[in-house]
Amino acid sequence: MRIRDFIETVEGLYFAVNTYYYPEDRFFAFLRYVPYEFVDFEVDKNNIREINGKKYVKMAETHKAYKFLKEKFDKYLFYDETINVLMHAIPKEDVKRILSPKERLKEIVNEENNLNELEEKCRKLALILEDYGVPIKSMGVSGSLLLKLNNKNSDIDFVIYGKDMHKKGREALKQAFEDNKLKPLSDNFWKIAYEKRIKDGTLTYEEFVFYEKRKFNRGTIDNTMFDLLFTREWEEINEKYGDRRYRNLGFIKIEGRVLNDDFAFDNPAVYKIECYNDEDIKEVVSFTHTYAGQCFNGEEIIARGKLEEVINKNGERYKRVVVGTTREAFNEYIKIKR
Repeated sequence: MRIRDFIETVEGLYFAVNTYYYPEDRFFAFLRYVPYEFVDFEVDKNNIREINGKKYVKMAETHKAYKFLKEKFDKYLFYDETINVLMHAIPKEDVKRILSPKERLKEIVNEENNLNELEEKCRKLALILEDYGVPIKSMGVSGSLLLKLNNKNSDIDFVIYGKDMHKKGREALKQAFEDNKLKPLSDNFWKIAYEKRIKDGTLTYEEFVFYEKRKFNRGTIDNTMFDLLFTREWEEINEKYGDRRYRNLGFIKIEGRVLNDDFAFDNPAVYKIECYNDEDIKEVVSFTHTYAGQCFNGEEIIARGKLEEVINKNGERYKRVVVGTTREAFNEYIKIKR
């Protein structure tokens, strides 16, 4: 099980897998879609999806997802003592099926007929990236397209596996922009992305666009927005659940310099740093997509987030700063010093 996979529970809830590491008896994943029949709160019509006559609601806000599970399905809440956080987690006996981005994309690419409009665009995107040297076997598609719950407002959550191949994908996207095979986001699309991602003004619109444009992990295909998301290849997953434990030390603002950005687009995004405030702080990590790929090797940064002590299984200790303790990352950020 890897990030970008989805889990369907026996009740028909859909969870997005959000870590590579989990206990033996359950999977960590965040609630994303619930059958309409379970919903008793007001719903934005844009968050209602339908497949085979059955309606689902997209859980777009962190606090609503937690509240829903607490009231309806508290068995899917689990206090993880390794990180001291209440998590969404699915006991293995409650898993109905696991949905794979790789398998779904293979299905779309191999099916030339009977595709809906968004599936056709996804197929076209895959073939364009393949033309620039990214093999289909290193690609997948997640989100609503994986679940077949896409609607006219849906984006394409495109996945590229492996850090080297993801870098190649972003280079391919840059070249495809220059060749006019794909298009960068228009001002209108950037505004939509900004309103979706930034809820508290931590980044101004101008700042947000500055950072996003240099990532080359977003574009449009036939007027539909897509992301090039990252997932580790199996050989890049080198830890087990419980290898590290974490202790909350409060919130902090730091300055430092990026030493290693190999997994800057992962979840969490990882930046190995030299910290100017405290030499024991060795990394900044982000659990929100907003700050993935935010900075690169050699850049000086300012970050605000939760300070944690990390204890390895061999007893070694260091500190890290966590940005994105919620999906919205209120008053948490990573910025380069300019």
